[in-house]
Amino acid sequence: MTLSSEVSFLSLSLQLSDALGDWPPGGNNQSGGPWPANPTWPGQPATNPTWPGGQPAANPTWPGGQPAANPMWPGGQPAANPTWPGGQSGGNSMWPGGNPSQPTTPGSYGPGAPTPAAPQKNLAVPYEEKLPGGMYDKLLITIKGTIKPNAGRITVNLSAGNDIAFHFNPRFNESGKKVIVRNSLVGEKWGKEERDMKQFPFVQGQPFELKILCTTTEFKVAVNNSHVLEFRHRLTNLSSINTLGIYYDLTLSDVRVEKLH
Repeated sequence: MTLSSEVSFLSLSLQLSDALGDWPPGGNNQSGGPWPANPTWPGQPATNPTWPGGQPAANPTWPGGQPAANPMWPGGQPAANPTWPGGQSGGNSMWPGGNPSQPTTPGSYGPGAPTPAAPQKNLAVPYEEKLPGGMYDKLLITIKGTIKPNAGRITVNLSAGNDIAFHFNPRFNESGKKVIVRNSLVGEKWGKEERDMKQFPFVQGQPFELKILCTTTEFKVAVNNSHVLEFRHRLTNLSSINTLGIYYDLTLSDVRVEKLH
């Protein structure tokens, strides 16, 4: 290369340098560094931003823990067949007070239930019914009715001819007291009265259900599904006791005589 050629090349180089000035290497980047492939907008959230306090789970849990598919009832899951308070009532429920079983009838009621309304029919009072075969073990008599509002007394007699084997006589006002007198009349003579009782279950103007169960040793009496008293047999020839009588201040709606099994 001749001297004139070298001068021409140097001159061309200086002109190119002046034209480019101070352009930084790496391209047109005003920040002075390599341009990012995916620039971030000032304050731009990330592609998958995190929820404040942490990203919620895909299946968030219920406060205090996810409820179960079959949540338990407070205090435990109720049974499919819940028991009545005090125990399940069976098909052959026990006589009130723990006596022999008695049949369950449609519309029967349990402890704490209201006294049943008397069926809408009336039987004449005084009422008498013959008992074929007399009384015997496990024979149950059920009497339903309503005490009259101003009742003074009611009476149920189980008789053998002129004798009364069992005289059941609730009195609503005997010298200002309520009492159930029990007695027997044998040979035209009254025996010793029995008056002790834990409760007087009859209410003036209210319906009632009276049950009398004969056993080999006594009559058992329950009122409104509660055992009330017993009366030991004084006339022991049970088959001779063949008449039921119901008297005085009540309306009578139903009388049933049946044998327990």
